[in-house]
Amino acid sequence: MRRIALLLALLPLAAAAQTIDLSQGGPVDITARDGMEWRQAEQVVVARGQARASRDGTTVEAERLIARYRPVAGSTAPPVGADPTGGQSEIWRFEAEGGVRVFTATDTATGERAVYDMDQAVLVLSGRTPTLTTPQQTITARDSLEYWTQRRMAVARGAAVITTQDNRRITADVIVAYLLEEPPAPAQTVAARPGTEGAAPRPPGQGRLDRVELFGNVEIRTETEVVRGERGVYSAATGLARILGDVRITRGPNQINGREALVNLNTGVSRLVGQPGQRVQGIVSPQTQQGGAAPGPAQRPAPAGERR
Repeated sequence: MRRIALLLALLPLAAAAQTIDLSQGGPVDITARDGMEWRQAEQVVVARGQARASRDGTTVEAERLIARYRPVAGSTAPPVGADPTGGQSEIWRFEAEGGVRVFTATDTATGERAVYDMDQAVLVLSGRTPTLTTPQQTITARDSLEYWTQRRMAVARGAAVITTQDNRRITADVIVAYLLEEPPAPAQTVAARPGTEGAAPRPPGQGRLDRVELFGNVEIRTETEVVRGERGVYSAATGLARILGDVRITRGPNQINGREALVNLNTGVSRLVGQPGQRVQGIVSPQTQQGGAAPGPAQRPAPAGERR
């Protein structure tokens, strides 16, 4: 396997949290099975065959990696034939193709294609159900999935789904999820499990859900019902979701319709909220006997005068 290390201009080191972040840290180490191509005029390095790039705890794997570099601000471009990694250049964009996997010690993002923009600190995944998996939740999409490192924001587009660790499932055409960093518990206040004494604490990942904004074909499923609407917002801290626009709450054969609903995913209780000048409508099926059939004529008690 051929191996090359691209030494970037020194940048501030990243924090200890193991978020997916290639925008900060030390040198980028790139390896490939089938070799590398350095296009000096284009300021591009291309790695092929089980290509791998690592920087400060974040690793990108793909069949093909393209690293685009440029002169560091205040310096001039290296002359033809000069090594672009001699401290005068920096990588500003990564492109990955074919079985892309971006991961840290805790989190994994996958797709068929990926682009990481160093300036904006954003990873964009696309092709074959791009997915972001953390210890707290999994986010998937049909069209594309973005993760903005500095904003701690994930944007999933096209049949987007969030599945949480406690099996809550939220879907929409577009989901915008804001995450809170999950800090490691202080070692002095948490008793170690037997056999783990002295082990390093597990680094936090992308973080737990804070707020989720939902747009188009919204659906929230609880253990007992399904709530649908046009848009909504969900707070993971309270477990409350507010759903707006052509709201339908379905529980078994029963359904109630309105323009706004409040759903408590912690308790499984949903409530339609009335609006001025509008009525709440519901279709409620009568309870049936065991076996599901309503009493027929042969099952009804005979009138008193006909009893024997």
